[in-house]
Amino acid sequence: MMISLYKNFIDKLPCFDGIPALLIRLYLAPVFIIAGYSKLQLGNPDVTGIASLAADPNIVAWFGNPDWGLGLPFPTLLANLAAWTEFLGGWLLIVGLFTRLISIPLMFTMFVAATTVHLQHGWFAVTPTNPDTSPAKVLDWVGIDAAKASLENSEEASRRLSIMKNLLEENGNTDWLYETGNIVVLNNGIEFSVTYFIMLLALFFIGAGRFTSIDHFINARLIKKESDNLS
Repeated sequence: MMISLYKNFIDKLPCFDGIPALLIRLYLAPVFIIAGYSKLQLGNPDVTGIASLAADPNIVAWFGNPDWGLGLPFPTLLANLAAWTEFLGGWLLIVGLFTRLISIPLMFTMFVAATTVHLQHGWFAVTPTNPDTSPAKVLDWVGIDAAKASLENSEEASRRLSIMKNLLEENGNTDWLYETGNIVVLNNGIEFSVTYFIMLLALFFIGAGRFTSIDHFINARLIKKESDNLS
């Protein structure tokens, strides 16, 4: 009886498999839209016309400068490609149009971001300040040296964060300072870019989602048209 109920439940799950894809898309879309928007001059009131559609000169300089930037070739081209891929790609994710296609360049931007900007800082985006609850502890159990170093860094970060909080409590209005959130130690590692890459990879394989995307209805129409042509 229980096995039969379980099988019936599993058999009905595909009817709802568009929901996870939809949630992934809605999670990622604002991230990419604002990332692209911040690289463009669309929000700059001093820039109008066609110039507002180009990447911000400061972003172009950061892409190309080898001393304090990424040191990439063709910085103007790459900055504009990255900005518009993220901005337009985010909107395509919202409606679920060309999802598998747009996932490819978005994954590439995340790979570039991870390897050129964040890799030198390790894994964590925000430094764990409690080694007992850090995910690195699991890796330390299996003898990975980098995990032990991460746990030691957590202890040191915790000590420094405690000193900062003490200074603020002695010299500042902590009720006001902490009103919108507590202070943390930024690590700026690859955690977020890798997470977004994995989510995009999932969309590449599973698609935009059944009944929850334009892609689904386009595909259904194409299948029906092909079936009508064969009959």
